[in-house]
Amino acid sequence: MEAEAERGNLAGVQHIILVLSGKGGVGKSTISTELALALRHTGKKVGILDVDLCGPSIPRMLNVQERDVHQCDSGWVPVFVDQDKTISLMSIGFLLEKPDDAVVWRGPKKNALIKRFVSDVAWGELDFLIVDTPPGTSDEHIATVESLRPYQPLGAVLVTTPQAVSVGDVRRELTFCKKTGLRVIGIVENMSGFVCPHCSECSNVFSKGGGQELAQHAGVPFLGCVPLDPQLTQSLEGGRDFIQEFPKSSAFPALVGITQHILSMASPRSS
Repeated sequence: MEAEAERGNLAGVQHIILVLSGKGGVGKSTISTELALALRHTGKKVGILDVDLCGPSIPRMLNVQERDVHQCDSGWVPVFVDQDKTISLMSIGFLLEKPDDAVVWRGPKKNALIKRFVSDVAWGELDFLIVDTPPGTSDEHIATVESLRPYQPLGAVLVTTPQAVSVGDVRRELTFCKKTGLRVIGIVENMSGFVCPHCSECSNVFSKGGGQELAQHAGVPFLGCVPLDPQLTQSLEGGRDFIQEFPKSSAFPALVGITQHILSMASPRSS
């Protein structure tokens, strides 16, 4: 009972997953969002904690960038994304006065905000909390992992694209996980092929298989390849209902497979 009391605002959160990438531009925030949606499609209640302080893009992806964050007795109340209140989101994007404002802070101030994000958001009951982190292995990552360590995260999903440069950067992310004692759930190869919006044929624009090869070499699970779907990208960019468009996407079957792997890992702890 004492340990449960110490969990505070995370007391009702069953499983915490960190989404990491070795470099920027690999679609980590998109994968975080799609993963949350895929978990929601299995009937789970999901929160997204966007700690990518310099690039908080998830509020725009989910078309909630105009919303305000309110305070309650136990801290910040996250923004509900859907009418059923099955997805909630907390991001620094909600705290900026203007969307174009830059977070020009030194490390200690960023680390303090990350610790507040971990302790001061009133999530309520969640099956999963997806934590979208900045690219790289900076002190912000260390602050995030150390703040979450008492809550025993399920592990980390590593996102790469197929090219050798991106795969090389994920190697460093694997080292970071090993040094910080963070379990690796597996590697996702994002932008793995381009789906033609006219004929639905998938072309391997960025080569293929780098993520799978790395997973085999590192002895960690390979979770799957997620293709680039221009129709899904357009729905994100155009502020259309991403939640409704997502199941029609060619990325959806791949995300379903990744979700099933995560659910199978989570089930022993929830029984």
